[in-house]
Amino acid sequence: MKRRTLLQSIPAIAFAPSAWANASKSSSDVFELRVYHTYDGKLDDLLTRFREHTMRIFEKHGMRNVAYWTPTDDPLKGKTLFYVIAHASREAATANWKSFSDDPEWQQVQKASEANGKLVEKVDSTFLTLTDFSPSL
Repeated sequence: MKRRTLLQSIPAIAFAPSAWANASKSSSDVFELRVYHTYDGKLDDLLTRFREHTMRIFEKHGMRNVAYWTPTDDPLKGKTLFYVIAHASREAATANWKSFSDDPEWQQVQKASEANGKLVEKVDSTFLTLTDFSPSL
């Protein structure tokens, strides 16, 4: 998927300061925009996994949940999850993902949720920092 198509599919409200109210106010924070492209018919299973497990496990490993979206228009509707999480730094992001992937609880949740097949076909990740002219979060 082209980056332009990807960015056009994110609702404009996602970039409004009020949409990021739960994010940390630290200027050194690094935000991570992640896009999960699911296999056909698997988005609901992925959303359930995030709702019931993943968000809490993220927090346990130093990742702050900022916001989650699903597209309303084709071709991404019904098969894509966009979300933003915050890390204290880029180095922290690396450590956070390592501790998350090594977590036995996460491994068990992932295995159970994928008992009938993998949920995610592809993940796109982009790290972002606030510009000097961005409204404070």
